[in-house]
Amino acid sequence: MHSDLKKILFTEQQINSAVRKLGAQLSTEYVDKQPIVICVLKGAVLFMVDLVKRMEIPLEMDFMAISSYGDSSQSTGVVRILKDLDRPVEGRHVLIVEDIVDTGLTLAYLKETLLHRHASSVRVVALFDKPEGRKVEISIDYCGYTVPNDFIVGYGLDYAEKYRNLPYVGVLKPEVYCK
Repeated sequence: MHSDLKKILFTEQQINSAVRKLGAQLSTEYVDKQPIVICVLKGAVLFMVDLVKRMEIPLEMDFMAISSYGDSSQSTGVVRILKDLDRPVEGRHVLIVEDIVDTGLTLAYLKETLLHRHASSVRVVALFDKPEGRKVEISIDYCGYTVPNDFIVGYGLDYAEKYRNLPYVGVLKPEVYCK
């Protein structure tokens, strides 16, 4: 796996530092809100697990699987819910946890869906933001790092379900995904 990478963008230590900072910030801002923290599967799992361990407030967790990529390196533009929430969000403060915001299509769809379900508030925490990839206007409320318009993998981010288990984030060589 390591030989498929052009370079490492963020080390395990850099990722841990960003997660600690975000966890402290969210603990302060959500101190009396008992949010429901929604993990967007599968990519955000590692980030969410580490993040909630650093949030020193009461919270609940739930999971959604949403896809606009499939096995491709580019979004199809069609967003599908593959797994919905197990609990209602009506009247709740919702915190969406994303690994990366790229086109914004999936996140815009998810935010609209949760607001339509009458959540009190819907905010987004993303470890990585790739603004050059945007196809729709979307705001990220809490962000770890801005990344270049490269195909990155590791720490939950994948290509065709591979590389998620890397403890760091690196740029995938184009010859790996342009076959």
